Formats: sequence, C-alpha cells, structure tokens
Amino acid sequence: MRIVVGITGSSGAIYATRFLEKCPNDKFLIVSKWGKTLLKDELNITDKNLSPFIKKQFDDNDLTAPIASGSNYFDAYIILPCSTSTLGKIASGIGDSLITRTAQVALKERYKLIICIRETPLSTISLEQCVNLSKCGSIIMPISPPLYFVPKTVDEYVDGFVDKVLNVIGIKSGIGWKESELE
Repeated sequence: MRIVVGITGSSGAIYATRFLEKCPNDKFLIVSKWGKTLLKDELNITDKNLSPFIKKQFDDNDLTAPIASGSNYFDAYIILPCSTSTLGKIASGIGDSLITRTAQVALKERYKLIICIRETPLSTISLEQCVNLSKCGSIIMPISPPLYFVPKTVDEYVDGFVDKVLNVIGIKSGIGWKESELE
C-alpha cells in the first residue's frame, strides 16, 4: 500500500507521529509550514526526525511532486491533523499547496481521503465543509480517542485513535469494543 500523510498546523502532532510509527506500509509525507511549527512546539522535533518512518518526503510547495497528479496511484491520503483552514481550502476546491492539491487528486480519482480534523468547537461553516467533503467520498474523522477500553495513559488515548485510522485504511490494529466476545 502507498499511504500519503499530510501534517498541517492544527494541534495534535503526536497523532501524526504515532501513525507514521505504527503504519507498516510505504508512507509519503507532506508537512506544511505550520505543521513544521507544530512538530517543534508540541514534540520538540523537526520533520527530519520522521525520516525513519517514511519512504519519502515532499515539500508542501512542490506542485510538481508525483502525488500531485492522478497519474500516480496511492491507496489512501490521510491529513492528520487537519486544520480548519486546510479543510476549507479542500472543500472549496483550492489546490494551492501540495497538501491541498493531493486532496484534490484523491477526490477526483476517488482515492481514499481521510481528514482527521482537530478543532473544537466546530463552526457551522466547518461542519458544512465536512458534510460536503463526506458527500464527495471523504472520510471525516474528528480526533476523538475511544474510551471504551478505559485508557490509563495519554499514549493509550493516542494509540486508540491511531488504531482506528489504521483500521479505516484496512490495517488491523488495536482492540475493538467487546472484540473478545467475537472469539
């Protein structure tokens, strides 16, 4: 599987880094200018620290990157975390950065597009944009960790959400609610 991951400037860098660590497939990374600030502010790392977990990184300003074209297949594009500004651009059809252009490619080619929005509360405008993108086939996943397994640490909260994203792209990860009762 080819997985593209976009990191924007919305809070929640730990979710992106954990996803990159846990996802076993080939991952291609795009980090926005504000995503780089987020990594530094929240985790005291740079995007270069993510190199061991990815196959290749593309610059957010590089609209000539292979993933900016529908001629180059990928299995899923996950924006984690996704800012409401990025959400708004995608919903409006604006592809002015590699993050937003790759979303346009995913939409037009009907590739799996997962938008992990990290904002609360959401404005009516953002909610409408989520609805419109969902109607176009996107999967909207607000960063909301599951609690049914009673997490005891922040890492368990983070892993709970990351496992859900992995499951959505077809990678079995984590435990489900009452999964033991299925055996």
